[in-house]
Amino acid sequence: MSPSPRLSLRVPSLDATHAVAGKLASLSRAGDVILLAGEMGAGKTAFAQGFGRALGVTEPITSPTFTLVHSYDTAGPTLHHADVYRLDQLAEVADQALGELAEFDGIVLVEWGDVVASTFGDHLVVRLDLVDGDVGARHITISPAGATWARRWAALDDATAEHAG
Repeated sequence: MSPSPRLSLRVPSLDATHAVAGKLASLSRAGDVILLAGEMGAGKTAFAQGFGRALGVTEPITSPTFTLVHSYDTAGPTLHHADVYRLDQLAEVADQALGELAEFDGIVLVEWGDVVASTFGDHLVVRLDLVDGDVGARHITISPAGATWARRWAALDDATAEHAG
């Protein structure tokens, strides 16, 4: 059994973070669940902003920490941007039916989603970490859970190759 694929990227700036998010957005489709992980201030919302912009969202994309889910119309599937930081139990996440939003009509981005990954079926985990001593730089690790991204993995690898490292 081969290990799961994983992309390890280094981006030097917020603009580069947005660009990587945009490349991922261009390969995403209705039904996708993408879990955003990282410490407070690592760039989860910034990643969501780049992702949404690439899908054509023109309104401001802000953290849904207090409302739990913001939904944005796009030319394609609806973008649902969720934040589960304030939820205390897995049952509360299940009550939000985030996986069903993806199945029904959209793409779901979940900030702090790694904490509740077991509540989702196939998904992609995008982990963002700040690079010490390099303002604006981030290390981004992307890894799939399940087979959903298997056919798109080579395209994602190619699209992000300039940031490999």
